[in-house]
Amino acid sequence: MFETIVALATAPIKSALAIVRLSGDDCFDVVNKICSKDILQIKGRTVIYASILDGEQKIDDVVMNLYRGPKSFTGEDSIEIICHGSPLIAKQIIELCLQNGARLATNGEFSSRAFMHNKIDLVQAEAINDVINATTKEAHKLNMLSLEGKTSALIAPIKTQLADILSLIEVNIDYPEYEDIEVANKEKVMMVCETLIQQISHLIDDGLKAQIINEGVKVAIVGKPNVGKSSLLNALLGEDRAIVTEIAGTTRDVVRGEANVGGIVLHLFDTAGIRDSLDKIESIGIEKSKKTIQEVDVVIVVLDGSKELDEEDHKILDYVEQFQPIIVYNKADIKKIDKALSISAINNHIEPLVDEIKRKIGIDEKAFSSPALNNTRQIGLLKKAKESLYKAYSDAENNLTIDLIATSIYDAYVAILEILGEANQIDLSKEIFARFCVGK
Repeated sequence: MFETIVALATAPIKSALAIVRLSGDDCFDVVNKICSKDILQIKGRTVIYASILDGEQKIDDVVMNLYRGPKSFTGEDSIEIICHGSPLIAKQIIELCLQNGARLATNGEFSSRAFMHNKIDLVQAEAINDVINATTKEAHKLNMLSLEGKTSALIAPIKTQLADILSLIEVNIDYPEYEDIEVANKEKVMMVCETLIQQISHLIDDGLKAQIINEGVKVAIVGKPNVGKSSLLNALLGEDRAIVTEIAGTTRDVVRGEANVGGIVLHLFDTAGIRDSLDKIESIGIEKSKKTIQEVDVVIVVLDGSKELDEEDHKILDYVEQFQPIIVYNKADIKKIDKALSISAINNHIEPLVDEIKRKIGIDEKAFSSPALNNTRQIGLLKKAKESLYKAYSDAENNLTIDLIATSIYDAYVAILEILGEANQIDLSKEIFARFCVGK
């Protein structure tokens, strides 16, 4: 029994239209009590025009999309009431639904019910939120692939191969008398594990790239005072976010901004110029700069290309060497710079740096159009499955018994099922009997 839930499915602001959504076993009964037309006899998916009534008082004329389960998003009976976009009207309709047996939906409850009724898997459920929160066209495209089920399809072959080898091991253990069943020996297990490890490794690599497309990368712009860090930030952002002056030490704190570079969101941090300073406030800013450098994904060191490098420049280069920074020479507008990577931030001539950032991130065009598991949970479970398969391979190599080897393979299987949200539905007997005629 799924109680009827109701919620506003559009933003709670004044607009042309608003949508009130209901789902649950009694949603037709609830709406029928406040509708000018009898909807209880409707058996299939239908669109009707009607009025919402509070007793004799008309609240609004509406269009209603009626869905009989399982042919709905949630898999249950569902109704979408499309009313005029007054927050007051939408609120009145929701209150009437509550008075007649519905309750307010909790966060994500409609999608949760779709998952519980096997209308979507967990990867698709996560993609719904990712599509809503996408900040670039590329991220939106990637998450739509997940929403359509194309990302989940990447897991299917791995899931099948793991189920096959586990079923084979189970049958070998439980029915050793059947001579026509393939033997699950250590060579077979090692071959399967090796194949699956390669497949999962590719998924992890693609997933890390997709995670960057989805979440962006953190980039710190560092250097000594007055080398043009703030000018570079402004050039990347396309706006004057940071104050630019000829006075060294103008930037006292970390200035943040976001820029879309070739479909990748750069979370930019313009740091205070790093140098030895007796100014207490500037010193605090410098310490924040050093902390920021340790927390970002990419470090850009800006050097003044119109001058020779000095001791402060070398100190900064030594400090950031461990972070494998991009080193760029600025102020090409003042003096011709004979260096591999030179720019003029003040004149917005930063294309060489942008190209180097793309190369450093390592995202190619294929990554923007290929489905991939793209969040920390999914990638973490892939890594867990891979580690379990390494363990199974090692156990087979060391001649452990087949039942002990199967334990690690089973752990990998559970991790893969957890990605899809199926871990609580494991029944190996079904897998066995689906693959073998054991009772012949």
